[in-house]
Amino acid sequence: MKITEKTIKIIAGISLAAMTFAIWLIAPAFFSDFWRVATSGQLQDTVDFIAGFGAWAMAVSFLFDVLINAMGFLPSIFVSTANGLLFGIFNGVIISWLAETVGVIISFLLMRTVLRDTAKKIIDKSNSLKKVDEMSGKNGFKLMLFLRTIPYFPSGLLTALGAVSSIGIKDYILANLIGKFPSTALEVIVGHDAVLMKEHSDRLMMVVLAATAIYGIVWFIYSRMKKND
Repeated sequence: MKITEKTIKIIAGISLAAMTFAIWLIAPAFFSDFWRVATSGQLQDTVDFIAGFGAWAMAVSFLFDVLINAMGFLPSIFVSTANGLLFGIFNGVIISWLAETVGVIISFLLMRTVLRDTAKKIIDKSNSLKKVDEMSGKNGFKLMLFLRTIPYFPSGLLTALGAVSSIGIKDYILANLIGKFPSTALEVIVGHDAVLMKEHSDRLMMVVLAATAIYGIVWFIYSRMKKND
């Protein structure tokens, strides 16, 4: 049976409503607290909010990070740093990586469902946009994979670009699952060590220098590959 765009909208809407209702039943103040913390721009507020759930802190942090990335316009760097500080670098990286990946996939599906048809009409009217759209279909995986490896890059912008491009859903999911790991790991480590500068200044400097060198090499290789395509 072919799943239509209308069916996807209905399923997504029902799932979102059910999840929202379940969270409200369990923790009525969650959403108001989530919005306050997510828009505060304060690391300590984020740490206190997540830590306040005790044994459920990891699960809440995961949900918190998913929601921020699904919304697409709020920064998740404070959550990544808080995860590193609260759960250690290894656990912090895993939680942040998986949550951010799930979040941007949800955002992509919603954006593509709502925006793709409108974007397609605009693209069809422009030859230059048609070429960009065709290129995203052929090289979308490599392009999205590379862009997702860049730390601190506006996540919502990449999701929007992917949603209105011709990249396949499977390619998008795989590119994000792979590409998000190095960028998220770097954000967690740098955030953790920057806060605890006295204890980890040497490691912080080594990580920043190594990351700069690696990204420089990757950019050079990608540029060469692009010229050869």
